[in-house]
Amino acid sequence: MKRLVLALLASTSFMTLTPAIAADSAKPAEARTPLSELGKDDPYLWMEEIEGTRALDWAKAQNARSLGVLQGDARYADLQANALAILNAKDRVPGVSFAGDGSLRNFWQDADHVRGLWRKTTLDSYRTAEPVWETILDIDALTKAENANWVFKGASCIPPEETRCLVALSNGGKDAVTVREFDTTTKSFVPGGFVLPEGKQNYTWLDKDTLLVAREWAPGELTDSGYAYVLKTLKRGQTLDQAVELFRGQKTDVSVSPFVLRDADGKVVAVLAHRGVTFFESEVYLLEGAKPVKLDLPLKSSIQGYVDGQMIVLVEQDWPAKGFKTGDLISFDLAKLKAAPHKATATLVLRPTARQSVEQVQTTRTKLVVGMLDNVKGAAKVFTHGPSGWTVQSLDLPANSAIGLGSSDDKSERLFVTVTGYLTPTTYWLADAGALKLEQVKASPARFDASTHVVEQFEATSSDGVKIPYFVVRPKGVKYDGQAPTLLYAYGGFQVPMTPGYSGVMGKLWLERGGTYVVANIRGGGEFGPAWHEAGLKANRQKVYDDFFAVSQDLIARKITSPRRLGIMGGSNGGLLMGVALTQRPELYNAVVVQVPLFDMIRYSQIGAGASWVGEYGDPAIPSERAVIAKYDPYSNLKPGKKYPEVFIETSTKDDRVHPAHARKAAARMMELGYPVLYYENIDGGHAGAANLAETARRQALEYTYLTRRLMD
Repeated sequence: MKRLVLALLASTSFMTLTPAIAADSAKPAEARTPLSELGKDDPYLWMEEIEGTRALDWAKAQNARSLGVLQGDARYADLQANALAILNAKDRVPGVSFAGDGSLRNFWQDADHVRGLWRKTTLDSYRTAEPVWETILDIDALTKAENANWVFKGASCIPPEETRCLVALSNGGKDAVTVREFDTTTKSFVPGGFVLPEGKQNYTWLDKDTLLVAREWAPGELTDSGYAYVLKTLKRGQTLDQAVELFRGQKTDVSVSPFVLRDADGKVVAVLAHRGVTFFESEVYLLEGAKPVKLDLPLKSSIQGYVDGQMIVLVEQDWPAKGFKTGDLISFDLAKLKAAPHKATATLVLRPTARQSVEQVQTTRTKLVVGMLDNVKGAAKVFTHGPSGWTVQSLDLPANSAIGLGSSDDKSERLFVTVTGYLTPTTYWLADAGALKLEQVKASPARFDASTHVVEQFEATSSDGVKIPYFVVRPKGVKYDGQAPTLLYAYGGFQVPMTPGYSGVMGKLWLERGGTYVVANIRGGGEFGPAWHEAGLKANRQKVYDDFFAVSQDLIARKITSPRRLGIMGGSNGGLLMGVALTQRPELYNAVVVQVPLFDMIRYSQIGAGASWVGEYGDPAIPSERAVIAKYDPYSNLKPGKKYPEVFIETSTKDDRVHPAHARKAAARMMELGYPVLYYENIDGGHAGAANLAETARRQALEYTYLTRRLMD
């Protein structure tokens, strides 16, 4: 069974949310500050009009100025050509997923297919050096035929055959998508089939003639975060106004989404609604009786899948009433749970240690496969359910690597697994979870000379004594004299772990040219499970930044690098981290790459999807929480007379998640104060920052040109 993902957002930015804990009855609630009062005197409010003429004219002018500098550097052309050659390489290994019709499916982009091909092959063909591919849908041809700006956002296909699919198409890369029913046998959109107009919407198949859809049914019928909270059933042939309401959340929620649990043969075994009260806390309702029934689950928990009659749940907070701890993986007998939702008992599947976490969960026909992190290194365990509970065995995969669980086959015990490292190109394995057999079916070609570098893992001590691990990828012969040009990357939020991974572009454009690369596993991420994330929430946010500074200082103390040669990079929540580093500890860095950032934290809940992240950062409308945010808010803490290094700020006009106004206002405010700023706004691309590989190559070449100028020259 394909992994059941209850994420609200499909991307990488990986921003999520939680319902507030009940207030202490002895403590009166604080009076909220009207949102209209927050930042009302900001002279750059006009930049929040995402495609306003004045804002776009400003962005285009800054693009022209900054591109003139970076693209005018003699090294840019070579960096861009190398990046594009890697991204467009014909010998890239295509990742695939099992489909119910027996095929393997893949989405592919290259120089000849800029927007991409959705295509398929057979397993036998995939095993060969040159698989034979059959096109299902050509996005470039579709875009040309419809005179549109389509970006493919995936397809949801109904089991067991998976030949009828809901194809998601985005205008320029936005999160908002148009959804259209597609037939993979005829390779065409279904005449008179399901069509969901553009919107941020959550949907799934119930049966071949019924969808479960949460969307903006009436104008303004969205949460404060800009997502759907009304779930309806839509029958084939019905118009949207004929859909029947099934479940309704609240406007203050983050979102509501439908999902179904299916057995290995595609039969629906449970119909549920996921109510995201906040980004990290949620309620799950069973939708099979006269009215929805809320399941007795912790607010911080997530359903991971279904196998052999068992519903698998990851517990993300202590559950003392049931005897479970934060990070436990548990299971419920689904039949008993449905029969008596408030009496069902759970069984422990796995309890990680303090330095372990459950990273991924996948199911095959009868097996539960769990991807683990052990001190930020990967492992995969196979669990089998029996009369006495769960038994466990291990897949014998390469050690000291990042392990990724890919698509699984409902008809067998097979699943794809990837293995990668900073200096090791990704290998693709076909695992048999029943026989514990492994077959390496593909290996990515090396994109840079890794023989000159080694990988090490160190620990820094943060301000409160907590040990913070980090990886260093450095030249073997580096002298510890503080002169190594070093790029430090981190994220530190939303329970997202930073694990070892191979980047051909980073290796070619940075490592092969003598650079050192560092990844910090700071709190706020998921490297050590939910508790590692919890340690950096809201009032504890400064700990995340102190962890980052501790790693920075440790690199300097070890004389791996020095402030003159140390640069930092981060995107989205990591872009906020960059802004804090810039304003709190500018003396540590000589280069700062700020990608699609959050930056104005006083107004963040009012722009883009910001209201959905109150569970991560706190609510600026509550005075006590705003006081915490104000201490680290990069925008209001930009001051004159500081020794800020020249920064490079990037964003995308089409980013409807983290609004481009954050980046625009950061750049404008810094320039007003007289600081040197380079700025680039991609007109397309969404939150990932690129709608096609050519744009990705351009952005990466710009970044490494900037880093070269700041750290290597």
